[in-house]
Amino acid sequence: MEIVELTVHELKEKIKNKELTISQIVQAYIERIEEKEKDVEAFITIQKEEALQKAKEIDEKTSNGGDIGDLAGIPIGIKDNICTKGIRTTCASKMLENFIAPYNATVMEKINEKEMISLGKLNMDEFAMGSSTEYSYFKKTKNPWDLSKIPGGSSGGSAAAVAANMVPWALGTDTGGSIRQPASLCGVVGLKPTYGLVSRYGVVAFASSLDQVGVLTKDVQDCSELLNIIAGKDEKDTTSVDVGKKDYTTSLKKDVKGLKIGVPKEFFAEGINAEVKEKILATIEEYKKMGAEVEEFSLDVAQYALATYYIVACAEASSNLGRFDGIRYGYRTKNFKDLKELYKNSRSEGFGAEVKRRIILGTYVLSSGYYDAYYKKAQQVRTLVMNEFDKAFEKYDVIITPTSPTTAFKIGEKSNNPLEMYLSDICTVSINIAGLPGISIPVGVDKDNMPIGMQIIANKFQEETILNVAYAMEQKLKFRENYKPNI
Repeated sequence: MEIVELTVHELKEKIKNKELTISQIVQAYIERIEEKEKDVEAFITIQKEEALQKAKEIDEKTSNGGDIGDLAGIPIGIKDNICTKGIRTTCASKMLENFIAPYNATVMEKINEKEMISLGKLNMDEFAMGSSTEYSYFKKTKNPWDLSKIPGGSSGGSAAAVAANMVPWALGTDTGGSIRQPASLCGVVGLKPTYGLVSRYGVVAFASSLDQVGVLTKDVQDCSELLNIIAGKDEKDTTSVDVGKKDYTTSLKKDVKGLKIGVPKEFFAEGINAEVKEKILATIEEYKKMGAEVEEFSLDVAQYALATYYIVACAEASSNLGRFDGIRYGYRTKNFKDLKELYKNSRSEGFGAEVKRRIILGTYVLSSGYYDAYYKKAQQVRTLVMNEFDKAFEKYDVIITPTSPTTAFKIGEKSNNPLEMYLSDICTVSINIAGLPGISIPVGVDKDNMPIGMQIIANKFQEETILNVAYAMEQKLKFRENYKPNI
């Protein structure tokens, strides 16, 4: 097996046994990026020289008998809305094309403490707004399973880079499904932690009450390991929660006997592709064989979740993106006669079409005549969604649904139809609205050999439960051994 095909826990073992040096690992990944990036287009910034230099330093340290941590030298990719000191952080937008972050996000501080090596910043939908990574100012990322198809979004660069073996794992962000949906479409593991488990400090905000940093990995064990590093309370983020120090790798026991699984029928209704539905239901049957108890139930607020999400998310985006005006932050137009024109032209030229669409919608729902009818109503429905999930988790340990209603579609197929694009998130947004943890794992492929992802949801701060449920099925299905991307 090639170096770039190994999981992180396999790489760690080879480093420990002195079968591989850090420089060999980083060099292998750099060569892979140089070979495949022209096809996949997953990176906005590649940190080749810095990565090789850091690898050399760590190798020298070990050869001189110095102590290093067990993750020192492991490469990683970072979504380009996470601030990295001294490196461009663009949010895939013309507005921040030349922005070099003066500080590190908290998650980057934690990555750096472990002496991991960043290979670069990964492409995304502009300001994390999109489901296909077609709304990036710089490039359209392709799906490694079929280069004519989208990788999902907004963390499409992160998912595609992991799937194409250009990074062993990556950080992403999830506001309405932006880790889980691309993980599903690219056949990798994607975890959105509970809101508040991971600090958002230094992450460029889209919708502050929904955004959450999470991980994309080759398997569930790596997922647990990376969560160990980034989870934890941060005084710089008042929404982060202290749940104590946990080792999520210890929860991977493969045992689901007696586990109660709820299957919400609304998530298997009209709009879900027949092959996706069939594969998820077949996987749920496997859980039954493993001793889990499965029951269908109704989660009837699901039908309102998408509308609620887009009202709340766009309102918060309108507020958060107000700072990018050509004066305080971001791109400044050269074409203006007065202050009003400076604001208008800077924002018109700096933002892409999808970002403008969401700012306009968000400003509309927050305006005085419509605030009660839309924004206030959406927040009330949000409470109902939370209550429905609370009620469900009194009865079930986990809830299982498809991650995406379809497998990956062709590039350009939905980019001119925003409503159809928004429906890509129908299975994932309610989890963000309720602040719950969710994981997507690959469970098979469709007739065109495109991956199908299954979503496992648990109550707040029950990451151990979903990781174990995901791990048990991953060990049974052995997806990575049986299916490979075409690239």
